[in-house]
Formats: sequence, structure tokens, C-alpha cells
Amino acid sequence: MALDLRLDQKMSQSLVMTPRLQQAIKLLQYNHMEMVSHVQDQLLENPTLEAVPDSDGGAPEGEAELRVDQAKKSKEEGDGGATQVDTAQNGIDWEAYLRNMAEGGGKSGASLGGTIHDELPPIEANLTYGESLADHLIWQIQLAMLSEDEQRAARAIAHNLDHRGYFIGTLEEIVAAEELPVEVVTDALEFLQTLDPVGCGARDLVECLVLQARHHFPEDPNFERILVGHLHDIERRNYQAIAKALAIELEDVIEYHKMIQELEPHPGRGFSSDEPRYITPDLYIDKHAGEWVIQVNEDGMPDLRVSGYYQKIFAKASKADREYLLDKLRGAEFLIKSINKRRRTIVRVMESILKFQRDFFDKGPEGLRPMVLQDVADDIGVHMSTVSRVTTNKYVHTPHGIFELKYFFSAAVRQDAGGDMAAEAIKARIKSVIAGENGKNPLSDQAIADLLEADGINVARRTVAKYREGMGILTSSKRKQMF
Repeated sequence: MALDLRLDQKMSQSLVMTPRLQQAIKLLQYNHMEMVSHVQDQLLENPTLEAVPDSDGGAPEGEAELRVDQAKKSKEEGDGGATQVDTAQNGIDWEAYLRNMAEGGGKSGASLGGTIHDELPPIEANLTYGESLADHLIWQIQLAMLSEDEQRAARAIAHNLDHRGYFIGTLEEIVAAEELPVEVVTDALEFLQTLDPVGCGARDLVECLVLQARHHFPEDPNFERILVGHLHDIERRNYQAIAKALAIELEDVIEYHKMIQELEPHPGRGFSSDEPRYITPDLYIDKHAGEWVIQVNEDGMPDLRVSGYYQKIFAKASKADREYLLDKLRGAEFLIKSINKRRRTIVRVMESILKFQRDFFDKGPEGLRPMVLQDVADDIGVHMSTVSRVTTNKYVHTPHGIFELKYFFSAAVRQDAGGDMAAEAIKARIKSVIAGENGKNPLSDQAIADLLEADGINVARRTVAKYREGMGILTSSKRKQMF
């Protein structure tokens, strides 16, 4: 076979993700707080970008002018003017303070070169730090009369507790890691289980409750017998079986159940390190004059513009400086356009959601209708991936609560009578039915399905059970209130 070399021309098309396009896509994915942080970073990095005065990102001009006028006035009036300003602003009469210092011989706690804050404790004394469960237990271990090996084993166990306070390791692992005898580690675990909060160091729920029962009710053997052998009967409210097995009265079993409910299944709850998550809505929807109005959250977001100063010096700059300024000016202009386009896209998506889900905003979650991303994409003329980016990790504040934009996209559940119903609307209806049931006689899954069918919502019993479990609602036997 002969081989030869030749040149061929071929035309093809390909999609290239330019840096500008990547930036625009990234801005579309940001939520409100991320967007504010990104804008602040760009203001620091790009000198040609500046915040418009009187916008949220800049200081009001009136306030700035007031501060300048006060400074000029203080300078013109001399020391007396400065004293008056300080007294008005800080509420401190410096003349009286200096007079008292002179009369007291300088023994007011401040030296001649000191300040008024010398008498105050150091700032570290005013700070508070969150204490973890391990720190709280180790502090108690240090105060106990334990040997060095026992203290080492107890510390190792304290560092192997989860957020509930349960011991998630094994004694064999502590023995191998600390190179200590099994007896020492066992004694250390038993000692740690007596510390505050009671129940820490347990390996499961039963042991945790038993430790608390021994502490609070040491003279009652039936309490521990119920926890060890009949906790499942308590769960099912099968009081007759417990009364028969322990040969006690039914009323006593009910009282034991009340006492068990006072115990803490997660003793480490008060020391949880999980920080609360605060949600800042990206959009607000309210009703004004009978019409729904969409408002973008602009709190903390300054209005941006290209600096006129750098535009003026661009013509006088050197070639190298021109290239640098031109790149920065283009970047600032593109950022401003991208932010405005992002704002318009988010509003358009929300307007489309409002059009499709008007029953939700008028009636609540039970009015939610089935909808997919493609419905909104076709409505506003964009790609489905754009709708997905806009609705991810963004929230809207409505009269019914704060919801993620993806909440409004729900799968359809086909009804026998024709038409579809949103799965989230069925979940809301199930939750409403359970909230209104009789606690002494809770509804079974089949009874809930029958009630929904009477309202024209046809779902199977297993579907009710799946939705109920997904919402974290217990079964009817576990929801039953006996007292």
C-alpha cells in the first residue's frame, strides 16, 4: 500500500465556551448572596468599575457631605469645636473627665499616657465561644480523680461521640489506638456515661434511655425492664402486652410512657455544632391592587457603572497601560451587561412560573399543578438548561412561605377522571388531612386514600404511604395519642 502526504480543507462548526460566556453562565447560577459577594470582589479587582452613589453598595452622598461639613466645622472652631462634636457624638464630657483626673491625682485607673478604656477588661474577656460536647466532657474528666490511663481512655471516647452523643467507635479500637488494657477502657466508658449530659457514651437508643432511667429513677426496676424488652410495644402503644408481661396495671404502663417521653434520646443535642442556615430570597411576590407583583431582591447590590476617570485618561495612557485599561474596561462593561441580563432572565422565568402556577399563589400549595422545565423554557424562548440554572439554589418569598424555585416543578400524577395533579399538591393535601385528624383515632393510609378519593384525588394506599414517609410523618399506630 502506497502512502502519500496531502493537504485537505474541511469546514466544521463547534461550540466554544469563551471566558466571557463561562462568566455569564456562572453569574446566572449565583443566588442573591453569592451575587453580592461576587460584585464586591469585582469592585476590588477592577479599578474601572465603580458603584453608583446612593445605591446600596455605596455611602449616601448626603451622609458623606454631612461628615465632611462636620470635619470642616470642627477644624475651623478649634479644640472647642472638636470637644462639642465629640460630646455630641459619643456622649462623653471630656472636660469633666480631665478635671476629675486632675483632682484624683491620676488614680482613676488610667495612667497619664493611658486612655479611658484602660479600666475595662480585655476584649478577650467579653467574647464567648461555643463549647462542643467533647470539650464539655473533657472538662469534667479533668476534674475527676482518675488515673492517667483512665483519663486518656476517657478523652479518646469523648472524641468518638457523634452529634447525638452516641459512642460510634468500639472498645477494641480505643484499646488498639491508645495501647491500654481492656479493663481500663471499659471503666473509662462506664465513668463517661455518668457525666453530664446523662446518656452520653451510649451505643444505641435503648442504652441511652436506660442510662437516664438509672440516673433519674434508680429504685424502679420496671422502668429499665420496659426500655430493654418492651420499647417496641411502647412504640406501637401496645400497653396491654406490657402490663401482662410485667404483671402491672395498665394505668402504670401509661405513666411509664409519659416518663419515657421526658427522657432525651439525643443527649448531645444542646452541643450540636450545626449552624443555622439562613435563606435570603432572590425574589418577592406580593399582591397589590388585585395583581401579583414580582420584585427582585436588590438589598446590598450596588448599581454599577464604568468609571469616567479611567475613560478620560485612556487616551493619554501609554500603549501598555492602554492594553491593561482596555481589558478592564471591557470586563466592567461585560459584567454590567451580564448582571442586567441575569436580572431580566430571572424575572422572565418567575413571570412564567407565576402564569403556570397562579392557583398556587391564590390558594396555597394544594393548588400546585404539574409542570416541567421544558414548559417554562418553551414559554420564554430559552434553552431548558438556562431555566435549570436560574431555578437552582434560588428562593422566592410568597404569602405562603419561602420556596425554592425548583419547588414549583412537580411530577404529574394521572387521575382516572382525566387530567393530572402535581405530586407536591397531593403531599400538601395528605399533610392537611393528617393535621386535622383525631389524635385518639388517627387515620390509616387506606383511610387517607379514601378521603382523598372522595375529594376527587385518586391515589393508591402505597402512594399515600410513600408520600407520608417522604414527609417524615409516622404511621397511624405511632401517631396515636393515648393521653
